[in-house]
Amino acid sequence: MTPATKALDKAGIDYRLHRYDHDPAAQSYGTEAADKLGLDPARVFKTLLASAETGELLVAVVPVTGSLDLKALAGAAGVKKTAMADPAAAQRSTGYLLGGISPLGQKKRLRTFIDNSAEQWPTVYVSGGRRGLEIELAAQHLTLQTQAKVCPIARLAGAADSHPTQS
Repeated sequence: MTPATKALDKAGIDYRLHRYDHDPAAQSYGTEAADKLGLDPARVFKTLLASAETGELLVAVVPVTGSLDLKALAGAAGVKKTAMADPAAAQRSTGYLLGGISPLGQKKRLRTFIDNSAEQWPTVYVSGGRRGLEIELAAQHLTLQTQAKVCPIARLAGAADSHPTQS
């Protein structure tokens, strides 16, 4: 059990857990999850934290096939500018280690934004709160449970703002 699964259990939300052997040398935790679980990587979402110019931390959930568009996130959040959050601040705020940051069951509730591509899938996969553990659930349940705003915040793979050390 992780804080993410406890939150889903408490809310009575249906989900499935998928475990895999995490390779510490993996460069991208989300891509590793998709590969090892035999999933379409566009259906696997990574959880990234960004910081607004005000210092507010924001949670962004985007497919592992793309990267976070920081300008789009800023627009969705109604702030002037965002940048990737300091990894130590991300870990402190969420209570999770990098590579296992889940959008669910975070220590402190942060404003959350989910890329609208999640809506095309019957279910999506997000980190279960530790490396090697993915949660599969309906996108609308993820949105409801995180009180997220669904909007276009991802860009195609290879963009400069991607941050593969978080998932």
